[in-house]
Amino acid sequence: MKVYEALANAFAAEGATHVFGMMGDANMHWMNALAGHGTRLYEVRHEGAGLSMAHGFARATGRPGVVTTTSGPGTAQLATSMIVASRARIPLVAFCGETSLGDTSAVQYLDQRRFAAALECEFLQVTKADSAEDIVQQAFYRARTESRPVMISAPFDVQLQEFEGFNDYVPSTDLIRPPTLLPNPERIQRACELIAAAKRPVIIGGRGARGADAGAQILALQRRTGALLATTLQAKNWLYGETDYHVGIAGLFGSKVAMELLQEADCVIAVGASLNHYTIESGYLFPEASFVQIDTAPHLVMGNGRVADCYVQADAISGLTELTAALDARGVELEGFHTAEVHRRLTAPLIDPAEYRSGNGLLDPREAIAVIDAELPGEIGLVLGSGHQTDFGTMLFQRSREITSNYGMFGAIGQAPLLTIGIAVATGRPTFVVEGDASFLMHLSEFETACRYGLPVLVVVMNDEGLGAEYHKSKAKGLNAELALISTPELGAVAKSLGGNGATVRDTDELRAALAEYVRAPGPTVIDVRITRDVMSVPYRRIQYGEDV
Repeated sequence: MKVYEALANAFAAEGATHVFGMMGDANMHWMNALAGHGTRLYEVRHEGAGLSMAHGFARATGRPGVVTTTSGPGTAQLATSMIVASRARIPLVAFCGETSLGDTSAVQYLDQRRFAAALECEFLQVTKADSAEDIVQQAFYRARTESRPVMISAPFDVQLQEFEGFNDYVPSTDLIRPPTLLPNPERIQRACELIAAAKRPVIIGGRGARGADAGAQILALQRRTGALLATTLQAKNWLYGETDYHVGIAGLFGSKVAMELLQEADCVIAVGASLNHYTIESGYLFPEASFVQIDTAPHLVMGNGRVADCYVQADAISGLTELTAALDARGVELEGFHTAEVHRRLTAPLIDPAEYRSGNGLLDPREAIAVIDAELPGEIGLVLGSGHQTDFGTMLFQRSREITSNYGMFGAIGQAPLLTIGIAVATGRPTFVVEGDASFLMHLSEFETACRYGLPVLVVVMNDEGLGAEYHKSKAKGLNAELALISTPELGAVAKSLGGNGATVRDTDELRAALAEYVRAPGPTVIDVRITRDVMSVPYRRIQYGEDV
């Protein structure tokens, strides 16, 4: 057996059922061996795009995503996407072929160890034949337990050596015994004291709580405390429709009503939420509140530079269950925000349709989001990108559905359509992404990848024919905003030329028809929604002009 075969065997044993990447001299033997295990190999047009697809796959499955590259330039293409995955704390393993060990004169030589350090990922190198299995086991163990990307660098000459281990491979999952983090009883009692003294508590559920499926426990605590329920951006719309007192996102992407109500809070109970500066607006939202934080991390510093008044290290379900039981034992039951007046304010429409500015062949982006949300069933998952045009969907999508957001992860545009492809591979279900035109065109070639594999991916391009963020920032700063404009072709026609479906729409009737066609027969589709630049998103109005909206 060759080392590349032993490496492939180990990857298969670790559950690498789907691998994204591009073949080259330094990884082709490994890819051939892995294909022999029944692993599905997804050939992409750019290695960095393959990594982002693996990132999306990992988010959808909870398992490490796997990407592969050849040596040198293949590995170097991973740069942006690797940092995004690292900042998002995504478990991921990259199998990167390498030139022969120590051959610094090779044309594709790259110091992959130093490169990996710059990309904020762990680095492991197969320097000798008998270490092959240990390296793979260690890589998957670290990816799983530390929620981070790991690069395996495999020199080509070592891959071709004989492997004589022949022991039964022990996958990293056999080594992991996830502890149940039970809360400290004294901390629970302290949390009870803070909540009992409150008059207007708020619960903020984050990605950790959603991942732990702690919805029932959060709703039970909410009923007892009369709390408003808010979420972080990463848990957007979670539990929406299951309570009358859901205020939406806390922070920069929150509505005007959310901002007003959350400023009245005197106690914040955060569950699986780090409370970064986006969520708490650096303390602006909760100026007088005490903080109770439940999280699995040993310690967290909030976005305002403070630590919680009561920090409970526990898994979400155990922490919430014990806290609710302790409040029950004390007879604590609050009205809080659960009043008719608060309910009235929460059920008022976010936008008066009379404010829409559609016309002249261009849609108001807010109107477009309302149509998309109404026409696409809730079982179709949503991926949100980054940039100005994505802000409208981030704030205004209301239907409860699975949502993945790439916002704030290194601030890199162009990632969301790639995450969507990985999610569609993982789930096999229709999934749509809302992205800007510049972001989509950055990796246009990967729409062909979605077409080649027949993936049920819908890309909704909010097309203002420009760099929307830079356009509005330039106007706010008195710069020449015209420099941020970039004309685009009819992207619906481009999608069709790449083997998919597509439409370019300029009014709501055309948009509804295009969405209906996708729902009828989900397949790789681009809907190019031409929108006006005359509407600025609420977050930009707040940041750039200081508006109280």
